[in-house]
Amino acid sequence: EKWNMVDVYGLESEALAWVPKPVLSVILLFPCSDTYYSYSAQQCNEIKEKGQVVTPEIFFLKQVVSNACGTIALIHSVANNADKVELKDGKFKELLDSSKDLNAEERGELLQKVAGQIMNVHQELAHEGQTELKPDEAVNHHFIAFVHKNGCLYELDGRKEFPINHGATSPETLLEDAARICKAFIERESDDINFTVLALTAAEA
Repeated sequence: EKWNMVDVYGLESEALAWVPKPVLSVILLFPCSDTYYSYSAQQCNEIKEKGQVVTPEIFFLKQVVSNACGTIALIHSVANNADKVELKDGKFKELLDSSKDLNAEERGELLQKVAGQIMNVHQELAHEGQTELKPDEAVNHHFIAFVHKNGCLYELDGRKEFPINHGATSPETLLEDAARICKAFIERESDDINFTVLALTAAEA
């Protein structure tokens, strides 16, 4: 009851000011175009060549279940804020507890083993939110999450090999810093308006 999923209606400072604080994560839904795939491949290749710092404390899992990117984004959002979000006993808590000591691939495989329960996990996480993340979203769109961990902004995409470190952020500036990355996604797709931004925030009294 303490946390809620809300729509982010704009990425400028005036619109961001309306989003309840604190913000634990930002979730972006975007179109998977040729432009996106080309940029993503280039970005990952550059990271492999130059390297990046990724804290071992980040919770990251690989997506091995089809059409589960909305659920994966929610899991990334909540799992990386386990110290703030008090989970009730249920399938999702069981999954997190079981996967704490696993690597990203093993976590994905664990989810695959319980694929029949994954939509129930999604509903368990999203049921009380103002905005519903549909687990069966069309496959030409994709959900990713942005979280703060140890002073850095991480992009978590279960279809990529690793988290992406976007540089410094803080719990107080997570929303603004994630919005900057979301804007870059939108600018690369200037002819497409099919974007949605959500935030996991404190529930308003």
